[in-house]
Amino acid sequence: MGKIIAIANQKGGVGKTTTSVNLAASLGVLEKKVLLIDADPQANATSGLGLDVEEIEAGTYQLLEHTMNAKDAIIGTDSPNVDLIPAHIDLVAIEIELVDKDRREYMLKEALTGLRDEYDYILIDCAPSLGLLTLNALTAADAVIIPIQCEYFALEGLGKLLNTIKSVQKIHNHNLDIEGLLLTMYDARLRLSNQVVEEVQKHFNDMVFETIIQRNVRLSEAPSYGESIINYDASSKGAANYLNLAHEIIKKNKQTV
Repeated sequence: MGKIIAIANQKGGVGKTTTSVNLAASLGVLEKKVLLIDADPQANATSGLGLDVEEIEAGTYQLLEHTMNAKDAIIGTDSPNVDLIPAHIDLVAIEIELVDKDRREYMLKEALTGLRDEYDYILIDCAPSLGLLTLNALTAADAVIIPIQCEYFALEGLGKLLNTIKSVQKIHNHNLDIEGLLLTMYDARLRLSNQVVEEVQKHFNDMVFETIIQRNVRLSEAPSYGESIINYDASSKGAANYLNLAHEIIKKNKQTV
């Protein structure tokens, strides 16, 4: 049975989409079957895998509205073993449209019923907010990866996110686990980056992934070509980082089965 992992942090610019796209691609080349769900109205994960967002006719919006079967919303990608449920700007409206619905927090969970057996991992790229979209992702997920950038204010808002996760665990999803905190945008030359790493590791210990995602020009360039870092430059430091993260997740989940 596949594992559903949400990649969430209400802070923008921390590397959620970069992690979603490149972790999916890395797990794919390691011969794991992966479904990436773009649950962010900005649709960067969709364009980051080479799809034209303007041409998207169905995706996460229809999934949450329950107007389309999940299997019919899936699109293949150029990344080996990676499928995508894309997003479109119309996803912005979903927060308002779900407000009056019964079981509004469970819309994504219910839509994904039956897909677990098709994939080894289902990754959900969350929006930079703690609204209904992210709540749906956390309710549907088995675990959550929290990217934290190695910069000033890195821990700002983390307490609020952890409280939201506790609330979801208590009310909607008792089995939700924290897969790990992922340090991103690390620059070994900067004292601040090293201080953030030390502080996060000191406070959260085993919750922090051993893999740290370093600042890498190739990693920044890849989305503009609609490619994962694995497709764009497999020999880059960014590709090595995300492959290491994929190995770490696979190893961890073998141990916990």
